[in-house]
Amino acid sequence: MAPPTTPQTMKERILETADKLFYLQGIRAIGVDTIAAEVGISKRTLYNHFPSKDALIAAYLERRFVHARPSDKPPAEQILATFDSLERRFAAKDFRGCPFVNAVAELGPTDRAVKKIAIAFKESRRVWFRDRLNELGVAEAEALATQLVLLVDGSIAQDLVRDDPTMARAAKDAATVLLRNAGVDVGGAAKPAATGKRAPH
Repeated sequence: MAPPTTPQTMKERILETADKLFYLQGIRAIGVDTIAAEVGISKRTLYNHFPSKDALIAAYLERRFVHARPSDKPPAEQILATFDSLERRFAAKDFRGCPFVNAVAELGPTDRAVKKIAIAFKESRRVWFRDRLNELGVAEAEALATQLVLLVDGSIAQDLVRDDPTMARAAKDAATVLLRNAGVDVGGAAKPAATGKRAPH
């Protein structure tokens, strides 16, 4: 028997609703009135938990800042599996790109709080690649880590434009070449089964 779920606090309900609306419809398009109405509370109640929309935006991005889980798989396999995960994510009907890039694009580079969170997230992903490459003994781990995150971000942009999840597979092929050129044994680098194209919006 599954353990009983813990009821959400009001703050968690507000943040979950804001997360969904901000990501799917855009930060500028959604006001606190809309979020409060969706939750079924007054705007005053919302402000009791988040004193401003800026505070809610920051909390939304921090909620999206999820660190990669530890894995016992070989480092090269972990790196390439990143692109398999991207392909599955691209195939989801609710995929709208990177929330951090979206936030900076919407709010502009002068919003320092948002940009700071976005940079921290992107750097955490680059450092994760670098650490896996260091485990593999790659000489130019810093540079190669940067190239890998560029492949990640490039595949996200291509998928959004083309509505084609296989852009992640193309990025994985390019990552495989980069790893081999760095002297990493990637074996057969098996490709995942096709996920199919996302239904048009």
